[in-house]
Amino acid sequence: MNRLSEVVTALNGLRGSAGTLTRWGAHLAARLDSGGRLLAAGNGGSAAEAQHLTAELVGRFDHDRRPFSAIALHGDTSSLTAIGNDYGYAEVFARQVRAHARPGDVLVLLSTSGRSENLLRAADTARQVGAVTWALTGPGPNPLAAAADEAVCVSGGTTTVQEAHLVLVHLLCASFEHALAERDAEAQAERDARLPAQRVPGAVAR
Repeated sequence: MNRLSEVVTALNGLRGSAGTLTRWGAHLAARLDSGGRLLAAGNGGSAAEAQHLTAELVGRFDHDRRPFSAIALHGDTSSLTAIGNDYGYAEVFARQVRAHARPGDVLVLLSTSGRSENLLRAADTARQVGAVTWALTGPGPNPLAAAADEAVCVSGGTTTVQEAHLVLVHLLCASFEHALAERDAEAQAERDARLPAQRVPGAVAR
């Protein structure tokens, strides 16, 4: 029962982050719809959360729509192990960020501790290449939250933080698809406005 109470407390604490997730979703919709990409990374259970996020973007969340570029950096096991072997585990994400990220792209880093060296180096590299970094972490303040452009910190133990992160991932996906639908509707309205007026059959021009 203590675990359940902790989860409920953590989830209630996420209400204050709703505006941030809405803003992130709108930003992500604009970036990916313009040909950018999202990169995501984490360790252990957080790696699973990161891959969940990328799967929702490449596939779909609530609604059928076109796919978008999203890469889970731990998913390429050959790159991960080669980099770890040649450069050390602390570089496994940073080197991939340098390879894949372009200015304006988004890097999402998930960590229950906020202290993982490989994620801190990834955030530093993202800043160097001009990508935006968002972090989902455990209790703040912590080094990763400080290194990111923006962060949502969750109070609680490791398992509670991971469970809350999944809720945040889903909120981000929902905000993304809502913002994308609004962009599509605006684009369609602009196309409709540019169409020539339809002439009524049989009408006499004056």
